[in-house]
Amino acid sequence: MSRWQDAAGGSGPDHGRAYAQRFARLAAQGHDVHGEASLAASLAGPGTRILDAGCGTGRVAIRLAELGHVVVGVDLDPAMLDVARDHAPALTWLRGDLGDLDQVLPDPAGFDLVLTAGNVIPLVAAGSEARVIRQLAFQLRNGGLLLAGFGLDPAHLPIPQAPITLDGYDTMCADAGLTLVDRWATWDTQPYEEGGYAVSLHARTAVAAASGTHVPAAG
Repeated sequence: MSRWQDAAGGSGPDHGRAYAQRFARLAAQGHDVHGEASLAASLAGPGTRILDAGCGTGRVAIRLAELGHVVVGVDLDPAMLDVARDHAPALTWLRGDLGDLDQVLPDPAGFDLVLTAGNVIPLVAAGSEARVIRQLAFQLRNGGLLLAGFGLDPAHLPIPQAPITLDGYDTMCADAGLTLVDRWATWDTQPYEEGGYAVSLHARTAVAAASGTHVPAAG
């Protein structure tokens, strides 16, 4: 069982709709709820292929599709996917474990960018983190980007303890053939200077890590 399933287990069958309603209320109050999609779109060229891994209710994937990208959403939680399919039935929504992504997408799909938002990495099944990252890297084309944002302390997570550090994450990415390109404290690219949340950008090819360097996902 993933940590997400454990955390959401007591929420009942309607937790997907409750999750979506929370962001709908934030949007109605004037909050920007598209930070993840905006950053992903700025890194990927127009019309590129993006995999929303751990897509949840589809908030980010739907926005990326509106911006002209070809998007596939994958999630393990059927209640979350039900909401995504209701909101955007024309998009591709697939159910599956990110640790077994090669079974969901059996041929490397050549995505220009793989996105994991919403604390996906810390909420996968315990012990599966390295396999998940390898699976995500496998779906990237040569030069493709992995963009991930997640909490590093309990204040930024729905679980009582952070299961992964940035050093640990970078090591797993390196083992999967990914190189760190940049890191921010927020999805609007505020500089990362330690803290409880980080947004990390890795590339499948050997790209020299340099803060502030823009690496296009497609030419």
